Amino acid sequence: MADEWNMPAGQLMAGKRGLIMGVANDKSIAWGIAKQCALQGAELAFTYQGEALEKRMRPLAESVNSAHILPCDVTRDEDIDAVFAALGKAWGRLDFVVHAIAFSDRNELKGSFTENTSRANFLTTMDISCFSLVAVAKRAAPLMQAGGSIITMSYLGGERVLPSYNVMGVAKAALEAATRYVARDLGPRGIRVNAISAGPMRTLAMAGIAGGRGLLSTGREWSLLKEDTSMEGIAGAALWLVSDLGRSTTGEVVHVDAGFHAVAVPDGLE
Repeated sequence: MADEWNMPAGQLMAGKRGLIMGVANDKSIAWGIAKQCALQGAELAFTYQGEALEKRMRPLAESVNSAHILPCDVTRDEDIDAVFAALGKAWGRLDFVVHAIAFSDRNELKGSFTENTSRANFLTTMDISCFSLVAVAKRAAPLMQAGGSIITMSYLGGERVLPSYNVMGVAKAALEAATRYVARDLGPRGIRVNAISAGPMRTLAMAGIAGGRGLLSTGREWSLLKEDTSMEGIAGAALWLVSDLGRSTTGEVVHVDAGFHAVAVPDGLE
């Protein structure tokens, strides 16, 4: 497997088995995390929703020798049940899950949150972008008999108001709260649950946000490091959280955004 970040392969995840949910294409954060875990020796399974996503995702999964590429619509309990039943039968256990799933009608991410948010899309957004973590954790936990790690993907729009994020920001805020509550429930079983709040990147999700290009440039200019958020940084943080290196960290929202989240007012404003 080509390593575009020039990261050395290792054995940090040797013997670990993990499920990656939410790979959309080769630019998606879920794929960046999957590649890093594979480079460190993890055995991976993947889920997809729909034929179009399968066509993009399957060659990627096969490039890291995944033998388990499973359909899953997270709005259907029977689909989630089938995924974990299949992994239980094939592997008998699970060490980590990467949950990188979110959806909202892009037409409702524009303009006024109050005026443009429909009840139907609010419920759909919360179901797919937040409740799915709860549903997945519920089914993953019985396979994590020796403990494990679950991570999900958030964004600063869950903490602060951002243009063209609207109901997705509300869903991310709920996702971060759900992360803490699931971490509380699963902690006694040795299962850690954390979220990564990634900075803006050129992903399919960002392309669906009006003004996404402006968010990218602002993130770079305002950040403490004065640089774009890197896939290397996000994948590295994920590797820490899913590996034994992160064994004492749970219930956290870890910001990986070159320090953008720490800035209230950038230097140079008069």
